[in-house]
Amino acid sequence: MARRGTRKTVTKTPDIRTVAALAKVSIATVSRTINGSPVVSDRLSKRVWQAVEQLNYFPNTHARTLVSGRSRLFGIIVENITNPFFPELIQSFEEIAVAHGYEILVSSSNSDPAILTNCVRRMLERKVDGVAVLTFGEEEPVLDQLVHHDIPMVLAEFKLDDPKASTILLDYTTGIHAAVKHLADLGHRRIAFLAGPRKLHSALTREKDYREAMEAMGLPIQKQWIVECDHTLKGGVAGFGRLQGLPVSPTAILCSNDITAIGVLRAAYMNGMHVPEDLSVIGLDDIDFAEFTLPPLTTIRLSRVDLARAAFEALRLQAEEADSAKMQREFLVSTSLVVRGSTAPPHANA
Repeated sequence: MARRGTRKTVTKTPDIRTVAALAKVSIATVSRTINGSPVVSDRLSKRVWQAVEQLNYFPNTHARTLVSGRSRLFGIIVENITNPFFPELIQSFEEIAVAHGYEILVSSSNSDPAILTNCVRRMLERKVDGVAVLTFGEEEPVLDQLVHHDIPMVLAEFKLDDPKASTILLDYTTGIHAAVKHLADLGHRRIAFLAGPRKLHSALTREKDYREAMEAMGLPIQKQWIVECDHTLKGGVAGFGRLQGLPVSPTAILCSNDITAIGVLRAAYMNGMHVPEDLSVIGLDDIDFAEFTLPPLTTIRLSRVDLARAAFEALRLQAEEADSAKMQREFLVSTSLVVRGSTAPPHANA
């Protein structure tokens, strides 16, 4: 005996006409509401969004781009996605963007100029409304490309004389000076610095602030105590090894980022040293992992939320504001010291 099948009713996917009918407005009103037009009253806008939610309607973003000339899509390019600082930054940027009705397109340069160029090309092809280039020193190869296509951009620590470019200024000085003072107040005088790659202007800025902070505290600066690393765990291990190979080793190490500092913690443990009893260690960034290391890492906090908010606001102003002459071009993000368990006074005989 043949089985009788049960045929399910196929529900038609709602379109803009369905939304208009349910909301009892015109198709044009639905379109204007979805595209954020200010001419739609709050009463009608509320009815449209209620219909959109009830029907589970998904606007055609490609069609919206063709009609409005805007994609409501921002690009964000970071230096290295394997560094926890950048996923945390991307997450904050996306949360802020989505809350304002934008989507994001993410790319990582992996410190490779050719990859960075391809990242920008992809974003130009997707017609992004702006790009946050947060590579902290590797953006120069693609700036002409962005300027040529008249794309709004925001850069970290890099000023560009172009009406479509904004700058995020990072106040490393406050945090680094506080870190050096903290170590000096504990009694440390031999304070080393594991710097970042000197091809990054952010790394040069952090090293300069370290030197100035040491001078301000009247502490000696030894050339061999400043070691260039690569902002990786292995770089921190290698930097620690170089410092321990010196005739007189430092009692405290300030690192250019948290990943380097975590590498130092690992190397110290493997060498039978105790942090902070034998060596004090300070990082920079305050990534989420920092408070879960053993011991918890004292670090200089650079808020990813504040950085993401500044980057988004810079792009939003470029995309939405009409009067570019009066537009804010510079955004300041500050730093502060977070004291945890990786710092203590040096041994009396150190």
